[in-house]
Amino acid sequence: MYSSVVHLARANPFNAPHLQLVHDGLAGPRSDPAGPPGPPRRSRNLAAAAVEEQYSCDYGSGRFFILCGLGGIISCGTTHTALVPLDLVKCRMQVDPQKYKGIFNGFSVTLKEDGFRGLAKGWAPTFIGYSMQGLCKFGFYEVFKVLYSNMLGEENAYLWRTSLYLAASASAEFFADIALAPMEAAKVRIQTQPGYANTLRDAAPKMYKEEGLKAFYKGVAPLWMRQIPYTMMKFACFERTVEALYKFVVPKPRSECSKPEQLVVTFVAGYIAGVFCAIVSHPADSVVSVLNKEKGSSASQVLKRLGFRGVWKGLFARIIMIGTLTALQWFIYDSVKVYFRLPRPPPPEMPESLKKKLGYTQ
Repeated sequence: MYSSVVHLARANPFNAPHLQLVHDGLAGPRSDPAGPPGPPRRSRNLAAAAVEEQYSCDYGSGRFFILCGLGGIISCGTTHTALVPLDLVKCRMQVDPQKYKGIFNGFSVTLKEDGFRGLAKGWAPTFIGYSMQGLCKFGFYEVFKVLYSNMLGEENAYLWRTSLYLAASASAEFFADIALAPMEAAKVRIQTQPGYANTLRDAAPKMYKEEGLKAFYKGVAPLWMRQIPYTMMKFACFERTVEALYKFVVPKPRSECSKPEQLVVTFVAGYIAGVFCAIVSHPADSVVSVLNKEKGSSASQVLKRLGFRGVWKGLFARIIMIGTLTALQWFIYDSVKVYFRLPRPPPPEMPESLKKKLGYTQ
């Protein structure tokens, strides 16, 4: 058990190519060319693998990207909407910590003031906004991953795969936040300003009348601050955790695992990634919540007023929410891929051409 933990720690998502090769036992030219070769590994392209399965489309095709976008809509829209009560309490803790002193106290005060119906405030903008975000986040991630992989070439795509995941996810989230920003602004107004509006139908016209289009997009920069690091961690940590789980924890190769077993690995890796996501993105999340509640404040002003301790209010609630959310999103997204019989490449392995350059194959 201890050795498995050590292996997982060494296989962290931020290993540089040279360190990763050392870890794999494949680094640098050998001092003894006649020495024993490294352990044999199966070769695969980062983009796709030869798997004995009938797919509904080719990896990287237009149909593939469209169905991945649909998977993003389903995974993000449903999970965020299901967690609206927890999100509502978390937002109120961030904007009014004196009144909502903790997660359990927050639920108690909300139920006392608004009843059970009050816990569902903001469900409509949440569902619409995060469905659009999921479309762009997952759909564009697959697009940019293929694009950047082709630009790097097979060998560099393997060596720099963590950087590839980070770049592809950051690029996708840039566009996803533009799609999310209007609904996120409306959701925060509904959830944190008592008496302002109870529904999206009431909130949107009122916001436009008061501040124009600026009301819907003034939070986009803080959203980038919150969501881009979150998504980079979400995708890179997930991809590398899946790789580490199959390498050090799962007792048999992925090709021998059933679809349900593979989905369990997906869920576990998603939850691990989600915990790190919550921590990385929480300060910016606090700024977004306060900024959308107040008029005339800038992100820097809000950050200065909250201080170091203030930006971490509601972290425990966010870890529970984001950990569960991320795990469920990856599970649902992967299930959609299974349902539509989309290509699901196994964890990457060193290309044969790179092995030959390093002198590990003849």
